[in-house]
Amino acid sequence: MDAIAIISIFTLAVFVGFEVVSKVSSTLHTPLMSGANAIHGVILVGAIIVADHSETNLELGLSLAAIVLATINMVGGFVVTDRMLEMFKPKKNVNEKGGE
Repeated sequence: MDAIAIISIFTLAVFVGFEVVSKVSSTLHTPLMSGANAIHGVILVGAIIVADHSETNLELGLSLAAIVLATINMVGGFVVTDRMLEMFKPKKNVNEKGGE
C-alpha cells in the first residue's frame, strides 16, 4: 500500500471514530469502554504473536515496546471502567445507628 492510501485510511478512521464516540450517550460510555478493553485484549494477543515471529532485533524491540504500551493502556482502561462502575453502586451510610 502506498503512503497516500495509508494516510487516507487513518484520517477516515479518526473521523469515523470521533463521530461514533461523540454520538454515544453518557450512560453507555461504561459498556463502550469495557467492550473496547476486551477488543484491546485481543489486539494484545496478536501483538504477542507478532513479537514471536520477529526476525531482527529492531522488530523485536518495537514489538516489545508495543506490547508494554498496549498492556498499560488496557490495564488503565479496566481501572477507569472499574471506577466508573463504582459510581453506580449505592453508597453505604457510615453514620448508621444501631447494633451498638
